[in-house]
Amino acid sequence: MTDNNDDKTISVAGKKTLTLKPSGVQQGMVRQDMGRGRTKAVVVETRKRRINRPEDERVAPPAAAPVQRAPEPPPQRVQPRPEQNRPRVGVVLNQLSADEIEARRRALAEAQIRDAAEAEQRAEEEARRKVEEEARRKAEEEARIQREKEEAERLAAEAARPAVVETPADRTAAPASDARPQPARTPSAAPVAGRGRREGEEEEARPRSGAPANRGKVVRPEAAKTPARPKGDEGRRQGKLTLTTVSSDDDGAVRGRSLSAMRRRQEKFKRSMMQETREKISREVVLPETITIQELSQRMSERAVDVIKYLMKEGQMMKPGDLIDADLAELIAGEFGHTVKRVSESDVEEGIFNISDDEGDLESRPPIVTIMGHVDHGKTSLLDAIRHANVASGEAGGITQHIGAYQVEQNGNKITFIDTPGHAAFTAMRARGAQATDIAILVVAADDSVMPQTVESINHAKAAGVPIIVAINKIDKPTADPQKVRTELLQHEVFVESMGGETLDVELSAKNGTNIDKLLEAVLLQAEILDLKANSNRTAEGVVVEAELDRGRGAVATILVQKGTLTPGQIIVAGDQWGRVRALVNDKGEHVKEAGPSTPVEVLGLSGTPAAGDRFAVVENESRAREISEYRQRLAREKQVARQTGSRGSLEQMMNQLQTSGLKEFPLVIKGDVQGSIEAIAGALEKLGTDEVRARIVHSGAGGITESDISLAEASNAAIIGFNVRANVQARSLAEREGIEIRYYNIIYDLVDDVKAAMSGLLSPERRETFLGYAEILEVFNITKVGKVAGCRVTEGKVERGSGVRLVRDNVVIHEGKLKTLKRFKDEVSEVNVGQECGMAFENYEDIRAGDQIECFRVEHITRTL
Repeated sequence: MTDNNDDKTISVAGKKTLTLKPSGVQQGMVRQDMGRGRTKAVVVETRKRRINRPEDERVAPPAAAPVQRAPEPPPQRVQPRPEQNRPRVGVVLNQLSADEIEARRRALAEAQIRDAAEAEQRAEEEARRKVEEEARRKAEEEARIQREKEEAERLAAEAARPAVVETPADRTAAPASDARPQPARTPSAAPVAGRGRREGEEEEARPRSGAPANRGKVVRPEAAKTPARPKGDEGRRQGKLTLTTVSSDDDGAVRGRSLSAMRRRQEKFKRSMMQETREKISREVVLPETITIQELSQRMSERAVDVIKYLMKEGQMMKPGDLIDADLAELIAGEFGHTVKRVSESDVEEGIFNISDDEGDLESRPPIVTIMGHVDHGKTSLLDAIRHANVASGEAGGITQHIGAYQVEQNGNKITFIDTPGHAAFTAMRARGAQATDIAILVVAADDSVMPQTVESINHAKAAGVPIIVAINKIDKPTADPQKVRTELLQHEVFVESMGGETLDVELSAKNGTNIDKLLEAVLLQAEILDLKANSNRTAEGVVVEAELDRGRGAVATILVQKGTLTPGQIIVAGDQWGRVRALVNDKGEHVKEAGPSTPVEVLGLSGTPAAGDRFAVVENESRAREISEYRQRLAREKQVARQTGSRGSLEQMMNQLQTSGLKEFPLVIKGDVQGSIEAIAGALEKLGTDEVRARIVHSGAGGITESDISLAEASNAAIIGFNVRANVQARSLAEREGIEIRYYNIIYDLVDDVKAAMSGLLSPERRETFLGYAEILEVFNITKVGKVAGCRVTEGKVERGSGVRLVRDNVVIHEGKLKTLKRFKDEVSEVNVGQECGMAFENYEDIRAGDQIECFRVEHITRTL
């Protein structure tokens, strides 16, 4: 039994504890911080102060009472009830030390002081806010009173204004008073023409109201009395300008309207009153197939707004920039009283090609000879032997990759030669060479006989309708067999003279120069039979053999003049490009003054590189050339859009096509030295495409690789291929920063092989499945932490761990997956052979039953190539 001053606790062994709580005591739970993140919950008792005896407060403060208390007995004396959740107050207080009680007392005192300080601060802020609010309210009241006062003064000034009478003396004295400097008046208050009387007097009235603009300045009372001069009514009534008013330096003089302005105003007023309409002028309007409303209104000399109004009345809402067809344009022009002349857009090309010549103007011209044949059969070497030059050494890999045009002289007669590539990729270039030629020389190696490109060259020559001369080359080789060549040509309907035909044939050796003269004589003989003539006294017309973008000279086109004479200074249209001829350069690099029929020259001065094979012609002026060029460019764009639309269709169709066919694209940006090489590369890459992968040429052009090409490749995620060109410094640095790959080539074989290998990487690997064996499920076991395991017997082949499996039930495959576990007895094994029993478990599948069959197979992925 424990007796205490604060409370009384009676504890009897085996009985529940009796506690007597003194009145005026409050309990609370406090969580004490023990440091390093540890806390302890304690119960604190608070006594109420007795306010009826102040002397007790001074003698013994309630917070210090627990410290002066007698020591408590050990806590084991107290026997709390088992169901009691919270510890008793007396027990907790016995566990607290004097230091902890003192610390709590100090914390309580500091909290009371802090609350008092915050309350005092809030009171100060509230008082300051009330003072500021009062000051703001007073300021607003003063401002309102000031505005009312100014308004009253302004109204008083306006009411007193009609009483001021302007005398003639004041009017004459006004300029003199205005000329003097008046510091009290602002510039806006000066009586200048164009200001009203009220505005000037308001400016005069402001200094009297105490405005700060005039503070500290001397205000003249007579300036305030003088009213502003009104606008010159008398000057307007005079209606005439005089020398005095024009030459006067007086700023106050008012300039009146001229007689012409007055007359125009009166005529306009009369027209508006009488609804006078001007005389309608009927015009002949030239209408193309499509025209914009703005252009149509300009050709009719009508306002576009009137045409739009007419269309709105007809129920069509259109804009001036909208395109309309020729039928609607003719209807509109007829409604506005104009006549119509319909023309077709293709009419712009009339009169520049196929101009008929008189027989008396025709003269003999040199023959145009094309050298054709299989690759590496000696075409360029033959041409070198004829020209006494070495072109083959300048070609990469000894392969001709451009069309070259040259002119030689034999026995006083000129012959123009065109050398074409023999590689399969240059089919289009051979076809162009055959179309622009008069005679075709078919070069066939005596040791190699007829090859695929030889047959192709024969077909091109026959399609163009040109005679063939067979040149059997490389007769100096030991394995040469010219008779075999003649025999094999019979299969392709080429009958030489020695075999009873009409085709000339010459055995020669380009390397040793054997029988070169015989070949040239055969060419001249064939030209004499053909009787080639042309008119040189007319505008030039011909074909573009090759085109390139030269860094120093700009766009350079190698052309072959077929009719007429081309001279520098003339304006030509070649394909969709045009330009003024700046210079003509022959095959030897010499500048020439003119180029007659059958003459190959390089032309400088075009706006861009035309396509190889385009026809060119001379036109009379720049506007005609520009019109033809724009028409052809528009046609090319429309064809490209139609081709893309037809191949791709809508976005939905394209996505469906990709999902069903799985077509993958290999984007490329191709830059080459000449237009023909780019065309050949594009054709060769197009043939590489399959149903799964194909090369897509994002952009191609002649010239070096620039920064815009790098940006385009980055946007389209394409690789850049340079054929006989290089990238400039800016393009190289940009490509390094963006991680764009630039591949350089000078032989078309290597380019095609590399692109083919890269496209093969886009092909999905082939999935090949190999059958391993069958197993039958005898019994199904449910094992803890493993799941269902099938006890099986291998009935055919073998079963391997990690292989693919199919679960077959009633001859129907119900699951396909992988084998997770393969055990024989309790050991994990790699494979189980036929006749043995094993345990199997599938990955993520447990619906197995006795009697099911398991098919085991192995899957291999094999890399595919094009």
